[in-house]
Amino acid sequence: MAEELTPETPEETDEQPIKQRKNGLYPGVSDELAENMKTGWADTELTGLEPIAQAGHTAARRAALSARFPGERLVVPAGNLRTRSNDTEYAFRASTEYAYLTGDQSEDGVLVLEPKGEGHRATIYLLPRSNRENGEFWLDGQGELWVGRRHSLDEAEQLLGIPAKDVRELADALREATGPVRAVRGHDAGIEAALADKATAERDEELRVFLSEARLVKDAFEVAELRKACEATARGFEDVVKVLDKAEATSERYIEGTFFLRARVEGNDVGYGSICAAGPHATTLHWVRNDGAVRSGELLLLDAGVETTELYTADVTRTLPINGTFSPLQKKIYDAVYEAQEAGIAAVKPGADYRDFHDAAQRVLAEKLVEWGLCGDLDVEKVLELGLQRRWTLHGTGHMLGMDVHDCAAARTESYVDASLEPGMCLTVEPGLYFQADDLTVPEEYRGIGVRIEDDILVTEDGNVNLSAALPRRSDEVEAWMASLKG
Repeated sequence: MAEELTPETPEETDEQPIKQRKNGLYPGVSDELAENMKTGWADTELTGLEPIAQAGHTAARRAALSARFPGERLVVPAGNLRTRSNDTEYAFRASTEYAYLTGDQSEDGVLVLEPKGEGHRATIYLLPRSNRENGEFWLDGQGELWVGRRHSLDEAEQLLGIPAKDVRELADALREATGPVRAVRGHDAGIEAALADKATAERDEELRVFLSEARLVKDAFEVAELRKACEATARGFEDVVKVLDKAEATSERYIEGTFFLRARVEGNDVGYGSICAAGPHATTLHWVRNDGAVRSGELLLLDAGVETTELYTADVTRTLPINGTFSPLQKKIYDAVYEAQEAGIAAVKPGADYRDFHDAAQRVLAEKLVEWGLCGDLDVEKVLELGLQRRWTLHGTGHMLGMDVHDCAAARTESYVDASLEPGMCLTVEPGLYFQADDLTVPEEYRGIGVRIEDDILVTEDGNVNLSAALPRRSDEVEAWMASLKG
């Protein structure tokens, strides 16, 4: 990784000095070099750009936001780069609220809705092109010769359909602003500092809750993105099955890396840390260390999702026999989870209570646990009343899905788990059974077996559609699918 060519005495950008790197190999920049770097560059300004595909949808989302908070200034930051170590940064991912309202993914960007008449005037504040007069573009660590060209403000306006201004002017403008203000917190400390005496935690939370609930029902663009994410995810699972022999020779990391390649080729990234849990690791719900052995005869629980370039993620789980064939006990446990998932999916329909799919799946699992003699002499109703099945089912049966893998998380309970399903909602259905390796309440042969099956279900006008149905679920179909891929 190259080092920036920073001058001994930093020159000024429009707002901040160019950052120096200690122990750089060049002591400074000569006047002649500085002048040379100012000239001889072609004009690369882009004109006649078409708006991004979701521009109409983001405009409608901003209109709904404007209607909810009339007369108030609304501030939604994308966020800033975060340091990973010393002078390297984590890959940037714009805040969900900002990307949802703008379609933009630029670090340091801020959307501001200023009250105007009965509504608002939207402005997007962005970093302009790197300054070539003061050398920022080649001397600064975030200059364009280091990290790549960014859009000019005029280009951004054409693409996003929002007037654009220089974000370096925004903090001062916000400090001088009057009237009520709401901001999305947790992404940009500088913007929050500028609003310190204006915004309140209570008002800001109401904004966050509204934006979370706005995403409960997906528009047509979002549904298309979720379909795309699920299709790419299915191909990622196929990639993994094809290299299970290599994973056996190495570790779960081979599985993680294989799926990650598909996510980067067809999307932006993985939507969350991939869970590549082989053997007893499958009983750990969020096993993301992925450093364990992959052994023939055991199960692989793979929970992974591709995040599209527009930041919508799939969330799919399959539990696979590493050698391609379930043992009788593995099949018995797997088929029980499949039956529970079938019951859960059948309960997903418009007008149904959100909790119905969870209750349906949990009932099936409780019935199986009672049938297998794991609940003593209690019947199913008593097990469910006391929640005793949770020792082995552990988690809820699903969650909303979208730009966040656990989407709409800030929504009010009455708008989410206590509400009814509507067409356009997308949620996971993911029952599981987990028998810990040290659980002395189950027969020894059960211990260390974990099974989860998860699919992404879209609520439609007359029922539901399984967006991840390209991946087989029934145990015999899983075995046939794996055999076909292994050739």
